[in-house]
Amino acid sequence: MVKIRLKRAGRKKLPYYQIVAADSRAPRDGKFLEVIGNYQPTAKPHAVTLDRERAAYWLGVGAQPTTTVRSLIRSTGLLHELNMKRRGMSEEEIQAEMENREKRESERKQKRLAVKTRRRQAKKAAEAREEEAGDATSPEA
Repeated sequence: MVKIRLKRAGRKKLPYYQIVAADSRAPRDGKFLEVIGNYQPTAKPHAVTLDRERAAYWLGVGAQPTTTVRSLIRSTGLLHELNMKRRGMSEEEIQAEMENREKRESERKQKRLAVKTRRRQAKKAAEAREEEAGDATSPEA
């Protein structure tokens, strides 16, 4: 059985992964059939590059992605696109839906970033108030 999985590269504490199609019996960093992408988890935000045509080919011939690779492929939108093709949608409809999906994803990322920023600011303000309260109660000599 062919699996689409990650092959680790990079040095200690700085992983870098190749997304490969490999026989399920081969070791993690061993023999593989084809490299179809890369994944850099240490990049902010993490970076995924994928040869969409080759990934679609391997998925089409029955290769099974691992859980992690499936989520990475899903994040690129390839699974959504393949599902729409399977349902018989036209190329124009698929293109419009993919543009809408990308727009929704960017809005969602902006909202998440805004929430993180507000939480960070609230935490800094709370620490500042705590520090002021600590200064007021400390005895001065």
